[in-house]
Amino acid sequence: MCLRYITGDLFSSPETDALAHCISADCHMAAGIAVDFKNRYGGVRELQMARLSPGGVGVLERGPRTIFYLVTKSIATNKPTYATLCASLKAMKVECISRNITKVSIPRIGCRLDRLRWGRVAVLIKRVFLHSGI
Repeated sequence: MCLRYITGDLFSSPETDALAHCISADCHMAAGIAVDFKNRYGGVRELQMARLSPGGVGVLERGPRTIFYLVTKSIATNKPTYATLCASLKAMKVECISRNITKVSIPRIGCRLDRLRWGRVAVLIKRVFLHSGI
């Protein structure tokens, strides 16, 4: 597993890379980068119909792009835990393997509005995806 840091516009990553970000189970997506995902890819109703829960992952396909919605909390006003983030990352790994996805571009998930610490999040990502080929 190689965690590479790239500065720039997340949405300009190659379309063959999946994208991922964190959301709440209510799929509110009214702040932060979630607004950009909602405006670019829509799918709020699809995600709501999936009845997602914390620790899970929603998936949308938009052309060649796969978008993962890491469900890290119940409602938008809550804060996530490292445990729910870890569970969501594990759920995403299962989806990546089943879809033969080997690259996922992400922002510093959970670290801006949700206030998780990037150092701990990066360790979780490395641990979850170790030896996965992703």
